Amino acid sequence: MTTENFDFGATSQEGEEIAQESWQIASRIVGDDSPEGQITTRCVIATGDSDIKHLVNYNNNNPIEAGLDALKDQAPIYVDINMVKVGVTEKGHKSKIDTAIGKGDDKAEKEGITRTSAGFIELGPKLNNSIIVIGNSPSALFTVCDMMDEGIIDPKLVIGMPVGFVGAQDSKARLDEMEVPSITITGSKGGTPMAVTTINGIIEMHRNE
Repeated sequence: MTTENFDFGATSQEGEEIAQESWQIASRIVGDDSPEGQITTRCVIATGDSDIKHLVNYNNNNPIEAGLDALKDQAPIYVDINMVKVGVTEKGHKSKIDTAIGKGDDKAEKEGITRTSAGFIELGPKLNNSIIVIGNSPSALFTVCDMMDEGIIDPKLVIGMPVGFVGAQDSKARLDEMEVPSITITGSKGGTPMAVTTINGIIEMHRNE
């Protein structure tokens, strides 16, 4: 696949050349002749880890297509923390980008739960028909899964890539088993760079359609 339609975010000729070469190397590792391959290639570049090729999961409910449809409908994008929000591009779509953290701090303190979990609970029905992106908080992903199981919310796409050794693997495994379109990564890996590059890849596909 050519890279002429991809925006690498470079602002100089040198930066563009580096980005192009990085894409060529990673795409040879992954294969970028499908939407899933393009997203996984981005994740390999974002992490510098070729093993990521084997770890990114796309469930059987067409998550990339679901994300594209959501962007066409200008669905809001809700993320777990501010670092993820800062990374999500505002170019090429009209979706609002907002964070869960900070939305339910009183509930977090009262109930002894994380601020991200409390924020998603506080958002409640606003999460219907949205894109949810979690790159940091396993507890938030567990909460989102609980809310879906209880019929409280019905998002269009969940990108669940929390990182860490406590809860991250189990929260992503739970999301993998749900019917909602989702993209995850196996094990303890993940984090803001992967979550951001995944949603930005879908946004760029939307922009190029």
